[in-house]
Amino acid sequence: MDSAELLDQLLKVTDTMSTDMQGYLHKYGLSTVRAHVLWVLHNSGASRQRDLAVALGCTPRHVTTLVDELIANGHVTRSPHPDDRRAVLVELTPQATALLGEMAAARVQLASDLFGHLSVSQRSELGDRLADLQLRISTLIEEQF
Repeated sequence: MDSAELLDQLLKVTDTMSTDMQGYLHKYGLSTVRAHVLWVLHNSGASRQRDLAVALGCTPRHVTTLVDELIANGHVTRSPHPDDRRAVLVELTPQATALLGEMAAARVQLASDLFGHLSVSQRSELGDRLADLQLRISTLIEEQF
Protein backbone atom coordinates (compact mmCIF):
# COMPACT_ATOMS: atom_id res chain seq x y z
CA MET A 1 0.00 0.00 0.00
CA ASP A 2 1.48 3.35 -0.97
CA SER A 3 1.28 6.59 1.06
CA ALA A 4 -1.76 7.94 -0.79
CA GLU A 5 -3.65 4.69 -0.17
CA LEU A 6 -2.72 4.81 3.53
CA LEU A 7 -4.03 8.36 3.73
CA ASP A 8 -7.28 7.30 2.03
CA GLN A 9 -7.66 4.47 4.55
CA LEU A 10 -7.01 6.80 7.46
CA LEU A 11 -9.58 9.27 6.14
CA LYS A 12 -12.16 6.46 5.85
CA VAL A 13 -11.50 5.41 9.45
CA THR A 14 -11.73 8.96 10.81
CA ASP A 15 -14.89 9.67 8.80
CA THR A 16 -16.53 6.46 10.01
CA MET A 17 -15.60 7.16 13.64
CA SER A 18 -16.80 10.77 13.38
CA THR A 19 -20.12 9.78 11.82
CA ASP A 20 -20.68 7.12 14.48
CA MET A 21 -19.81 9.51 17.33
CA GLN A 22 -22.07 12.27 15.99
CA GLY A 23 -24.97 9.83 15.64
CA TYR A 24 -24.42 8.47 19.15
CA LEU A 25 -24.25 11.96 20.69
CA HIS A 26 -27.26 13.20 18.69
CA LYS A 27 -29.45 10.64 20.49
CA TYR A 28 -28.76 12.59 23.68
CA GLY A 29 -29.13 16.08 22.21
CA LEU A 30 -25.38 16.59 22.21
CA SER A 31 -22.81 17.82 19.73
CA THR A 32 -19.15 16.95 20.09
CA VAL A 33 -18.49 20.37 21.65
CA ARG A 34 -21.33 19.99 24.17
CA ALA A 35 -20.12 16.50 25.03
CA HIS A 36 -16.63 17.91 25.56
CA VAL A 37 -18.06 20.40 28.08
CA LEU A 38 -19.71 17.54 29.95
CA TRP A 39 -16.49 15.49 30.03
CA VAL A 40 -14.54 18.49 31.34
CA LEU A 41 -17.11 18.94 34.12
CA HIS A 42 -17.11 15.20 34.79
CA ASN A 43 -13.34 15.21 35.23
CA SER A 44 -12.93 18.54 37.04
CA GLY A 45 -16.17 18.94 38.96
CA ALA A 46 -18.23 22.11 39.19
CA SER A 47 -16.40 24.91 37.37
CA ARG A 48 -16.64 28.61 36.68
CA GLN A 49 -17.52 29.42 33.09
CA ARG A 50 -14.23 31.29 32.74
CA ASP A 51 -12.35 28.11 33.73
CA LEU A 52 -14.41 26.09 31.25
CA ALA A 53 -13.45 28.53 28.50
CA VAL A 54 -9.76 27.99 29.27
CA ALA A 55 -10.17 24.19 29.42
CA LEU A 56 -12.05 24.16 26.10
CA GLY A 57 -9.84 26.73 24.37
CA CYS A 58 -12.74 28.99 23.46
CA THR A 59 -14.17 32.35 24.43
CA PRO A 60 -16.23 32.89 27.60
CA ARG A 61 -19.09 34.07 25.38
CA HIS A 62 -19.06 30.74 23.51
CA VAL A 63 -19.11 28.88 26.83
CA THR A 64 -22.15 30.92 27.90
CA THR A 65 -23.99 29.78 24.78
CA LEU A 66 -22.92 26.15 25.30
CA VAL A 67 -23.99 26.20 28.94
CA ASP A 68 -27.34 27.75 28.03
CA GLU A 69 -27.92 24.91 25.55
CA LEU A 70 -26.86 22.28 28.09
CA ILE A 71 -29.19 23.78 30.70
CA ALA A 72 -32.07 23.67 28.21
CA ASN A 73 -31.38 19.94 27.67
CA GLY A 74 -31.17 19.22 31.40
CA HIS A 75 -27.45 18.37 31.41
CA VAL A 76 -26.05 21.14 33.64
CA THR A 77 -27.11 23.76 36.15
CA ARG A 78 -25.72 27.12 37.19
CA SER A 79 -25.44 28.14 40.82
CA PRO A 80 -23.82 31.05 42.66
CA HIS A 81 -20.12 30.61 43.40
CA PRO A 82 -19.69 30.33 47.20
CA ASP A 83 -16.59 32.57 47.30
CA ASP A 84 -17.04 34.95 44.35
CA ARG A 85 -20.29 36.92 44.07
CA ARG A 86 -19.55 37.77 40.43
CA ALA A 87 -19.08 34.16 39.33
CA VAL A 88 -21.38 31.19 38.86
CA LEU A 89 -20.58 27.52 38.99
CA VAL A 90 -21.62 25.12 36.26
CA GLU A 91 -22.19 21.55 37.34
CA LEU A 92 -23.60 18.34 35.97
CA THR A 93 -27.14 17.27 36.71
CA PRO A 94 -27.75 13.75 37.99
CA GLN A 95 -29.14 12.98 34.51
CA ALA A 96 -25.85 14.03 32.88
CA THR A 97 -23.79 12.12 35.45
CA ALA A 98 -25.75 8.96 34.63
CA LEU A 99 -25.36 9.62 30.91
CA LEU A 100 -21.59 10.02 31.26
CA GLY A 101 -21.49 6.71 33.12
CA GLU A 102 -23.28 5.06 30.19
CA MET A 103 -20.94 6.76 27.72
CA ALA A 104 -17.88 5.59 29.66
CA ALA A 105 -19.18 2.02 29.60
CA ALA A 106 -19.90 2.29 25.86
CA ARG A 107 -16.34 3.57 25.33
CA VAL A 108 -14.88 0.57 27.15
CA GLN A 109 -17.06 -1.78 25.09
CA LEU A 110 -16.07 -0.14 21.81
CA ALA A 111 -12.39 -0.34 22.75
CA SER A 112 -12.82 -4.04 23.45
CA ASP A 113 -14.71 -4.59 20.20
CA LEU A 114 -12.06 -2.78 18.17
CA PHE A 115 -8.87 -3.92 19.86
CA GLY A 116 -9.71 -6.87 22.09
CA HIS A 117 -8.55 -9.36 19.45
CA LEU A 118 -5.04 -7.87 19.42
CA SER A 119 -2.27 -9.15 21.64
CA VAL A 120 -0.70 -6.85 24.21
CA SER A 121 2.32 -6.33 21.96
CA GLN A 122 0.12 -5.61 18.93
CA ARG A 123 -1.87 -3.03 20.90
CA SER A 124 1.35 -1.47 22.12
CA GLU A 125 2.77 -1.28 18.60
CA LEU A 126 -0.47 0.18 17.23
CA GLY A 127 -0.54 2.73 20.06
CA ASP A 128 3.05 3.75 19.31
CA ARG A 129 2.33 4.14 15.61
CA LEU A 130 -0.83 6.15 16.25
CA ALA A 131 1.07 8.41 18.66
CA ASP A 132 3.75 8.93 16.01
CA LEU A 133 1.07 9.72 13.44
CA GLN A 134 -0.62 12.21 15.80
CA LEU A 135 2.72 13.94 16.41
CA ARG A 136 3.42 14.10 12.67
CA ILE A 137 0.00 15.56 11.94
CA SER A 138 0.40 18.16 14.73
CA THR A 139 3.85 19.10 13.44
CA LEU A 140 2.57 19.55 9.90
CA ILE A 141 -0.29 21.71 11.14
CA GLU A 142 2.06 23.88 13.21
CA GLU A 143 4.40 24.33 10.23
CA GLN A 144 1.49 25.73 8.19
CA PHE A 145 0.85 28.56 10.67
